[in-house]
Amino acid sequence: MSRNYKVQNRFLFHTNIKIKIPEVYYTETVFDELYGILEDVNEKYNSYSENSFIDRINKNNGNFVEVNEEMIEILEKVVHFSDIMNGEYDITIMPLIKLWGFYKKSDVRIPEKEEIDEIRKLIDYKKIIIDRERKRVKIDAGQEIITGSFIKSYAVDKLVKEMKRRGIDDAIVNAGGSSIVAVNQMPEDEWIINVENPEKENISEKNEQGYVTHILLDSYREKNDEDLFDIKISDESYCTSNQGNTFVEIDNQKYGHILSPKTGYPGKNRQIGIITKEAFAGDIISTGLYNQSPEKFFEILDRLNREIKVEGYMIDEEGKIHYSKGFFEHIIKD
Repeated sequence: MSRNYKVQNRFLFHTNIKIKIPEVYYTETVFDELYGILEDVNEKYNSYSENSFIDRINKNNGNFVEVNEEMIEILEKVVHFSDIMNGEYDITIMPLIKLWGFYKKSDVRIPEKEEIDEIRKLIDYKKIIIDRERKRVKIDAGQEIITGSFIKSYAVDKLVKEMKRRGIDDAIVNAGGSSIVAVNQMPEDEWIINVENPEKENISEKNEQGYVTHILLDSYREKNDEDLFDIKISDESYCTSNQGNTFVEIDNQKYGHILSPKTGYPGKNRQIGIITKEAFAGDIISTGLYNQSPEKFFEILDRLNREIKVEGYMIDEEGKIHYSKGFFEHIIKD
């Protein structure tokens, strides 16, 4: 039996966040209460929010800043994932992002290698000192934390927990298309997610089994493939990272915002897609895997799967798509 749903869309974390719930759970205040959870996280923990805990930590770099228990827990989890990925994911990368001109309105240029090497000395998540006993945090002088790769998804996970506490067992939250969480009571109940082509001018090429294997440029076709495929998720999340929307353009060349903490340069892969239980983990993982070779992609996935269930794919810089074995189970073939 089909259900009727109520949908609302609000702008938070610099993107549109859509919540869809069954009509039976709708009240005049339910959306205000649910979005209130996101707003609370945004106010307290987003590095872009004035006077948030992270904002205070950044502005007082080199000194301890008092925080609350939740801030401690968030940072400990982030550091743990950085450890698993051997520093391929690092939230102290903000000085490098600024060096590349992502917060400049003019005079954007490719940094000199010497400049990159000097700034990279500041990029080290292991220098984040978390004093759990005294509830305080310190970063090194000159360091700066950016939360863009995890705080939105953390907020969505917190929202989903509240939904389940209220008995909402059928819902979907879409945070800007890059973090999507499905809520289902039964495993056989699934939400269908459309996986977009990161480069709209390209077409997709399939193998004999019907799976997309490449995205290719075809300037002669009238209609290209804006979508790659559909996937199904049940009580889990789908997170994606690409450079399509956030980049600087220098001499007609686009340079994306996902930088490698190891090299200091933007990644050249096209897209990463990750399916995990919680969006917080998926968002971090998709960012950390973005700058990897296919071999390292699978190596890190294997390491992560010792702790949590993770499936994913990588579209490399040549447009070839590399899938984990378990990801095929989520793809809906034509």
